[in-house]
Amino acid sequence: MLPRLFQTADGHTLAAGLFIKGLALVYLAAFASLTLQIAGLAGPDGILPLRGLLHRAFELYGDGALWRLPTVFWIDSSAAAMQAVGASGAVLALLLFLGVGPPRAILALLYLFYLSMYTAGQVFTAFQWDYLLLECGLLAVFLAEAPTRLIILMFGWLLFRLRFLSGWFKLASGDPSWRDFSALQYYFETQPLPHVGAWYAHQLPAWLLQAGVGFTFFVELVVPFFIFLPRPCRILAVIATILSQLLIIATSNHNFINLLTILLCLLVLDDRSLGRVLPDRLRYGLPVPARGTGTGWVRLASAGAVACLVFALSLSQILVALVSRPLPDFVVQFNELAPALGIGTRFHLFPTMQTERQELQIEGSRDGVTWSAYGFRDKPGALDRRPPFIVPHQPRLDWMMWFLPAQWEDTSYWFEPFLQALRENRPVVTRLLAVNPFEGRAPPRQLRVTVYRYRFTTPAERSRSGNWWVARYLGEYPDLPPRRP
Repeated sequence: MLPRLFQTADGHTLAAGLFIKGLALVYLAAFASLTLQIAGLAGPDGILPLRGLLHRAFELYGDGALWRLPTVFWIDSSAAAMQAVGASGAVLALLLFLGVGPPRAILALLYLFYLSMYTAGQVFTAFQWDYLLLECGLLAVFLAEAPTRLIILMFGWLLFRLRFLSGWFKLASGDPSWRDFSALQYYFETQPLPHVGAWYAHQLPAWLLQAGVGFTFFVELVVPFFIFLPRPCRILAVIATILSQLLIIATSNHNFINLLTILLCLLVLDDRSLGRVLPDRLRYGLPVPARGTGTGWVRLASAGAVACLVFALSLSQILVALVSRPLPDFVVQFNELAPALGIGTRFHLFPTMQTERQELQIEGSRDGVTWSAYGFRDKPGALDRRPPFIVPHQPRLDWMMWFLPAQWEDTSYWFEPFLQALRENRPVVTRLLAVNPFEGRAPPRQLRVTVYRYRFTTPAERSRSGNWWVARYLGEYPDLPPRRP
């Protein structure tokens, strides 16, 4: 007789099938988005070449570098290899969605390939949605055949951490805008890549935005506990969580994290609840995970080992955040597995809120008199440009520009190499931009970076000018006070 946790979760087979279909689409979007950018970010001629990182890591750690930087690109770190792995991931994701091929094997390869791309991307892929996708992807390997109660529980634990820790860190940060419920009066304007919905949300009355902060605290600090309660509470948790995610999608470009969060909600429900809302054609067309045969004990043991690792890492990560004194070396070394494998990490979405938006404009010149501006694809630039809706795509370079100017001293870790690539007019990097004023010409002899304070126009200002933004010149980077937070 199997322990209860290792028994098949018969009431979640429909939910598991639907989750895998949705995860396949998220994987497809994530691979497609990153494949188009990876050469310029981490290829041999990119901003942060992976080849150099692998070489330095091997010199420093020897064979230990293989687990510190788990990636198939130890074999070949060329731009072509990265793009081939990304394209293969997109194809595998499509096959998974279509139900072609063994799902467990495909899911295992998808995790391996995305882990490799995540490792290659370095700072450009060190985001919480990348961690979330990796942990979802690893757990999903054991969801494809006879999902057990243990794996369903681990998905619930993942959703709980994602939601509750995001709320907890908002309070723990001591940020005044969260404390006085004014955060949403800044958020829509200062978020990394706002779309047009953010402009409209920014015009809402202050009392409604304050109520929105209250709703945020409710769905992040209270609702997550409903995940582990009886069905009526779980249904309420799903409704509140999905509503919050839809509101975020309507006002923010946060790539695929909100879609993944909605998918996780499916596994909080059971098949009886889902069966009441899914159309018959969709319900009967879904692949139902089948009971494994032959290697059942191996599969269960593997699922148990992965669950224990994820649970231990997640608790250890939370412990590190709570304890101020130095921790034993073995705890520190164990915690290094979390970012290396993209599992068990702690989530802290927007723990602090910016109160003003600063935008950098990069200009090049060949004579020091005439300056031409580079244009980014999706971050705010031209004042009359309608903020674009780009979900689920994430332009990694545009997103990183949001962190500048910042209070962190290691900003030059990636920004100076980026500027150097512009000085050399490297095509693989300039293709990440919308406008390269020196395309097909000699590279610039000088670069300068100017900083502007951006704010949304009011409805009256927009009516008069047609602009979405108002900009005020602040100075040249980096000779100006850092933006905090």
